[in-house]
Amino acid sequence: MTALTLLRRSVTAVSCHAHAHAHAHAPVRGTNWRCLPQLQRRQLHLHVSGRHAAALLASKTTAASAAAAAQAPNAHANVGDSVTAYRTMSSVAPKLVAVAESRRFMIDCFKAVKVPQAHAEAQADLLVAADHRGHFSHGMNRLEMYINDLAINSTDGAAVPKILKETPATAWVDGLNGLGAVVGNYCMDLAIQKAKTVGVGWVCAKGSNHYGMAGWYAIRAMEQGLVGMSMTNTSPLMAPTRAKEAALGTNPLSLGANANNGDKFLLDMATTAVAVGKIEIQRRKGAPLPDGWAQDPSGAVTNDAELGFSTGCLMPLGGSELTSGYKGYGLGAMVDILTGVMSGANYSTQVRKWTHAGANSAADLGQVFIAVDPNCFAPNFEERMSDFNSRLRGATPTDPSKPVLLAGDKEKNGMADVDAAGGIQYLENQLKTCASLAEKLKIKPLSFV
Repeated sequence: MTALTLLRRSVTAVSCHAHAHAHAHAPVRGTNWRCLPQLQRRQLHLHVSGRHAAALLASKTTAASAAAAAQAPNAHANVGDSVTAYRTMSSVAPKLVAVAESRRFMIDCFKAVKVPQAHAEAQADLLVAADHRGHFSHGMNRLEMYINDLAINSTDGAAVPKILKETPATAWVDGLNGLGAVVGNYCMDLAIQKAKTVGVGWVCAKGSNHYGMAGWYAIRAMEQGLVGMSMTNTSPLMAPTRAKEAALGTNPLSLGANANNGDKFLLDMATTAVAVGKIEIQRRKGAPLPDGWAQDPSGAVTNDAELGFSTGCLMPLGGSELTSGYKGYGLGAMVDILTGVMSGANYSTQVRKWTHAGANSAADLGQVFIAVDPNCFAPNFEERMSDFNSRLRGATPTDPSKPVLLAGDKEKNGMADVDAAGGIQYLENQLKTCASLAEKLKIKPLSFV
């Protein structure tokens, strides 16, 4: 069963469940209360982690205590607060949004700014899939920015990509400033077609926009029995090693490969220490940043989410030079070469800055989409992948209560939690943004299960 089919079935199931309980008198309808504690614990971890970090920061009054905290962090810090917070969350009905309702709301938002139905659905499918998997930084969190870009015509919601140059295995595409999901789906589908014909498809696109979670496009290839890869450049947010200003984007990359019985390997990662959306989520929670995420204007590491966001200078994957951050810097540069430079799009500091207010110029992002037929190489690829996956998951964990995970496992677990609970639990700050959007665009606001 494909990931897209699972998403559609989840949307249908949640919609039917909510409809069946439409006239119930319980305070929260369509909710599987027995499954909520696990989802709440995940949400609790997000909410209280900020307080833990703050407590640890406050405790670093001397160099010796800082070193001790780094060597042996207090696992019991703020346990009382955590228990109290959990009990409070357990006694108060959470606001859950059905997957179908989240999708409906986003489609309505896009249509309100004149995006055609098919394009609105493509973009909404991408965003709700991110939230469903727990990638809140790339879901509803991005909606306001897309809407603002569309409202001021810095993105063309009706644009249809076109092929500029083509060979049996490659294509160069102009996204014509269209929505990222529209451009991305078009390009990956083209790469899939070529891979099925000649074994590999490599498609570069210029003139694109923010395309959401990179793994979405790898999944499209996996659904066709192929290995999928995707990369994009972004607005400059990464400071090269030894620099105090941004010259590269978060420049994410993804790779997805199928194993037997529906198992898979699905890597989706930024080449910065974190995606900028993670900084935004910390701001929404009013929580500090962990060490190694962002720099202040002087180039020093900052734990201030507001300062880190306003400075717009994230650290490369790996952090400082001492901890091998130059490797993340190198990976980010590699992505920009394969996307921005190779496609003829903007790259490095040529790319515009992008904020929640939108931008007054086209992004012209570069992206690459690769599909490969593994059957062109060694036989029994999926069987070998199953063995590969089991060897990684089977490694002895340092903490028996925390099993070794594979890329994609956390997202699979997140989807199961959402499905069991009956909906997605957004941060209150995000719900306020959605309420404001609904009022501004004159559409039906979000409803809760």
